[in-house]
Amino acid sequence: MPLETEQERFWAGEFGDAYSQRNRGANLIAARTALWSRILSRCEPVHSVTELGANIGLNLVALSRLLPDAALHGIEVNVSAAAELRRNVPNATVIEGSFLDHPVGDPTDLAFTCGVLIHVAPSALPTAYARLAQLGRRYVVLSEYYDPRPVSVPYRGHADRLFKRDFAGEFLDAHPAFRLADYGFVYHRDPQFPADDFTWFVLERRHP
Repeated sequence: MPLETEQERFWAGEFGDAYSQRNRGANLIAARTALWSRILSRCEPVHSVTELGANIGLNLVALSRLLPDAALHGIEVNVSAAAELRRNVPNATVIEGSFLDHPVGDPTDLAFTCGVLIHVAPSALPTAYARLAQLGRRYVVLSEYYDPRPVSVPYRGHADRLFKRDFAGEFLDAHPAFRLADYGFVYHRDPQFPADDFTWFVLERRHP
């Protein structure tokens, strides 16, 4: 299926390939494992997970260690990254394509993005939020750069490829069936598990 936005085509191409080569290694997996241990401690038992924009699978590798019996699913637009994701997490179900265009599939206990919504075209965010809401049976987790106002930030010499905003607030406004359950911050000077400065949000579906 042809990709509809400039941002999708950008990440599906050579720049996305280079990103995958830069962002890998045991230290990153350790940091993601620490992050997910914090997030999952705020949740009821999780037996199935879907990641939108899974890249080579750093998050799913971490989750496979923390949730060895969980059913893992990843959607990835970059062909090379999707192939490596299959190798890195052989027990995961991998869908190669855009989560903006692909049928959402069956809901899982938890659906999430990590450093992905910041690269989605702002006009496509309502679709991304809807995908997450449809896929997250119990929880949606957003780990993204935060800004109270929408801003576009130059990214490695490119314009309109990285955006900051209140993704969680927009999601909650669009999908009131969810509530804010918890949130936290990851700091680049953390002495044990440094990572980019980003904020994570656990959004829980309200009980009927």
